[in-house]
Amino acid sequence: MRLSAMKHLLPEYGARMNGRFTGWPERAMDVLLHLQGEPSHAVRQQYRADRERLVRQPMIALLNDVADADPRYEDFSVWHYRTNSWWWQHQGAVIRLGRKIEIGLRFDLDGLRIQGAWWYPDPGQVDTFRKAVAAEGSGHELSAIVEDLRKKGHEISGDVMKRPPRGYPSDHSRTDLLRHRSLIAAQPLGCDDWLHTPEAVGKVLAAADDLDAMLTWLVRHVNSSA
Repeated sequence: MRLSAMKHLLPEYGARMNGRFTGWPERAMDVLLHLQGEPSHAVRQQYRADRERLVRQPMIALLNDVADADPRYEDFSVWHYRTNSWWWQHQGAVIRLGRKIEIGLRFDLDGLRIQGAWWYPDPGQVDTFRKAVAAEGSGHELSAIVEDLRKKGHEISGDVMKRPPRGYPSDHSRTDLLRHRSLIAAQPLGCDDWLHTPEAVGKVLAAADDLDAMLTWLVRHVNSSA
């Protein structure tokens, strides 16, 4: 949540000014580079404070600024560290828009990546999703949205069945979507100089705007009975 995330802000965080996001410091990449491979416990502890200050805290600052620009994005979490080294090498965060529907962000040596996702569905959500996909109006709408995201360079993925689900004709015009038990649209935003500037806020907002049609559809149709 936004308020809980704020509690973890460090007063010595040098990449912010007056509480605003000013970019990931270039040293953030050096810290992540030292944590590649299978860093020992000693190495992790050596870089823990720098990683918190230079990698994780900028993500919190970024999402606070994103939420200030659009209140729909106020419910967010920025991940801490776990035993698996992957979590030390990638800084993840999510913005929750509905039940199991969210925007995910990941910062690592490849730069910043964003995705819109409906995943790990609650009981009944998959059936609700399929009914909306099979319906002419809502189904055509989602199909057009997904195709538009593909054309914009998003990778469309998810938990996809090998065969059409029972109860739906195998030759249904939207069989590909009916086979989904989750739906993800992801795209790398890059690793350019803007990562180290406040421009990253605008990049995230623009990318979220691209995902908005799909996520709004999911909230309306998959969450409608929640």
